[in-house]
Amino acid sequence: MLLQQLINGLTLGSVYALIALGYTMVYGILELINFAHGEIYMLGAYLGIIILGFLTAVGLTAYSMPLALALTLLLTIIFSASYGFTVEKIAYRPLRAAPKLSPLISAIGVSIFLQNYVMITQGSTDKVFPSLIGSAGFTVLSTRVTMLQAAIIVVSGIIMALLHAFIRSTRTGKAMRAVAQDRSMAALVGINTDTIISVTFIIGSGLAAIAGLMVSMYYGLVNYFIGYSAGIKAFTAAVLGGIGNIPGAMFGGILLGLIESLGAAYISSEYKDAYAFIILIVILLVRPTGLLGRDVEEKI
Repeated sequence: MLLQQLINGLTLGSVYALIALGYTMVYGILELINFAHGEIYMLGAYLGIIILGFLTAVGLTAYSMPLALALTLLLTIIFSASYGFTVEKIAYRPLRAAPKLSPLISAIGVSIFLQNYVMITQGSTDKVFPSLIGSAGFTVLSTRVTMLQAAIIVVSGIIMALLHAFIRSTRTGKAMRAVAQDRSMAALVGINTDTIISVTFIIGSGLAAIAGLMVSMYYGLVNYFIGYSAGIKAFTAAVLGGIGNIPGAMFGGILLGLIESLGAAYISSEYKDAYAFIILIVILLVRPTGLLGRDVEEKI
C-alpha cells in the first residue's frame, strides 16, 4: 500500500515538477510570476488530443503507434512553445519597464483569455484521450506499476536532468544564468537579453506541453480548467523548493506529488488539495526562501 502510493505520488509529482520548472525559470530571469503558464500546460493537453486525432484520421497510428506518439509529442511541444513565445512578445515584453504589478495583471488576463479561448473553440465538456497503452505494466514488490506510470517517471527524470545540464553547461544556459544575475550587466557584455528571455519562455512552454500530454494520457480526460488547478499546484511546488531555483522546482514538484498521494491515502482524499498548502505554509514560516532557496544573486 505504501509503495503503491509512493509510485502514484512520484508519477503526479513528476508532472508538477515539469510545470514548476517553467514558473521558476521565468521568475529567475524576470522576477515575474507567469500565471498563464498553467494554461500553456492545458493547451498542450488539448493539442495532444487534436494532433493524435488527425494522425489517426490519416492512418499513421495504424501504421506505427510509436511513430504517431513521437510525432504528436514533437508537434505538441512546437505549437505550445509558439504560444509561450507569443504570450511573452505580446503580454510581457511591452511591460518590461512598467511597475511589477502591471505584468502580473497582464499574466492573469492572458490566463483568463486562454481559458475562454479553449472553451469557445473546443467546447466546455471534457475531451477524451484514447487509451493507447491500456493497463499493461509490471509488478515490483507486490506493487503494480503501469507502463504509463513508468514512462512518465522516466521521461520526466530524463528531461529534468537534460535541462539541468543545459543550464549549467551550454552557452545559452550560461547566458540565462547571467541574465538572471544581472540583466543590465549581461546586456553590456553582449548578451541579447530579449532573445534569452524568449528562449526561457519557449523552453518552459515546451516542458508544460510535455506535462500536459502525459497527464491527458494518464487520466484520459481533459477540460479547459485543468490549467488553473495544475498551475496553482506547480507554482506551490516552485515556491516550496525555492522559487527561481531549478533543482528546487524539481524537488518541490516531487515532494508535492508525494504529499498529495500519501495524504489522500492515509488521511482523507476529500482534502488532498489542502495538504500541500498546509505543508507550504509551515515550511515558509520556518524557511521563507523555500527548502532549497538561497539568498544569493544566482537564481538558476
